[in-house]
Amino acid sequence: MNQVETIDTANYEAMAKVMGMAGEQPSSKAKSTLARLRINHSAIMGTAEIKGKSMNLEVVKGGTYRLEVPDTDETYYALGVNIRPYMQRFMYKRFVKGTANSKNMFVKTVMADNLNMDLKDNSGGVNCGKLAGYVQDFKALPEDMQNLIRQIKRVRVILGTVDLLEPTNANGDPINKELTNIPCIWEVDQREAFKHVGEPFQTLLKQRRLPVQYTLDCATDERKMPNGNTYYVPNVSLNTSEVLTIGDDVQDTFRDFVEWVTSYNAYITSEWDDKNVSNLSPEDASLVEEFITVDTAVEN
Repeated sequence: MNQVETIDTANYEAMAKVMGMAGEQPSSKAKSTLARLRINHSAIMGTAEIKGKSMNLEVVKGGTYRLEVPDTDETYYALGVNIRPYMQRFMYKRFVKGTANSKNMFVKTVMADNLNMDLKDNSGGVNCGKLAGYVQDFKALPEDMQNLIRQIKRVRVILGTVDLLEPTNANGDPINKELTNIPCIWEVDQREAFKHVGEPFQTLLKQRRLPVQYTLDCATDERKMPNGNTYYVPNVSLNTSEVLTIGDDVQDTFRDFVEWVTSYNAYITSEWDDKNVSNLSPEDASLVEEFITVDTAVEN
């Protein structure tokens, strides 16, 4: 094994590891929660006095963006947002409806930089139950498997900072403060939206440019379903009129996003481990623990 024999104060992370500082870090670190960006597909209705009569009216239109800020329990709405994307990841997720004895829940996988691999999920399986690889004859699969695969969604996860344009609250009242540069996560899982939101990243890839140097201008487009219901898809355009600078604050935010993904993946992996160890016989579980102990001893 190569030993580091010189002190490099410009490379703190490497030197801290060599000098045994890693063990001084707390075993569990509180993670800040990220605001969640979504599209609000249904209008929010309210009431108003019109000529002495109380009338129902639309106070927040359908197709607005909704930003949920968990640290403050506030929710804001805006017809348009600007996103500065720091990174994107991919995952699978599947909604599981609760029963009398269980709550609604999502099965989710770890996040990766592509979907060309099996991804562990929090149910103890992989890919939320989706078969690995490309299924050539979907109709030849058992009906239960077909139904399961239909429930599984590909998710494009955008992590970045968002500016809300002319934001309001749930009553439609304007927010009298700027809502800009807010770190957020946006899980894009609708099929058409998945494609649209990916197009700016494909453009940047071809031009060998980094997404964090630009912004995405986001509105929404209305879509009609055969039953007459309405839903919305993001209308996203890449703004290349200005190349954004990368200052210390941007570097710090990027590190926070990387740490957030690492923490999330560690949680999903821990859930996967728990489910699989709990399914083992006591003898096999003991053997797994023995391997873990041996591996740890060798690494140390």
